Amino acid sequence: MGMSDSSPARTEALVLDVWCELQCPDCRTALDDVRALRARYGDRLELRLRHFPLEKHKHAFAAAQAAEEALEQGKGWPYVEAVLERVAELDRQGEPLLVEVARELGLDAEEFDTALIDGRHILVVDADQAEGKAIGVTGTPTYVIGGERLDGGKSQEGLRERVEEIADRLLADREA
Repeated sequence: MGMSDSSPARTEALVLDVWCELQCPDCRTALDDVRALRARYGDRLELRLRHFPLEKHKHAFAAAQAAEEALEQGKGWPYVEAVLERVAELDRQGEPLLVEVARELGLDAEEFDTALIDGRHILVVDADQAEGKAIGVTGTPTYVIGGERLDGGKSQEGLRERVEEIADRLLADREA
């Protein structure tokens, strides 16, 4: 949110949907790519977290809800990164870790606790998952940019380069 939000001349950022789940070691690996993309494009590229909890990971659905609460409290990506850095602990500890990470980031941990109990973010997570399935997401991480789906669930080899190629092309088209 820059100061020029109201100026009509500012073009919308290019959106990169990052389909991810917080109990996925591959998504933790993908953080390096996410950080590199953020560094390279700054606010010209909006990284949008999309939830795709996999059934094999029993804490992924709760973690997705917690990430939504973090977004609401203004620290979505820092929270996602902090939880992914501790993916092995999440396997063992589950929901208590989700609340603990919130507390460590200075978020309202009680609110996280309540959100996980009252299920206020379930609809968002369900909607993301349904949309993901509809567009052919089968694993995480998966990136969608400019209508192209790039699957990183099997291998992340060359994935960031592909995202950059597409982003560079789309941004060049916009600026032309």
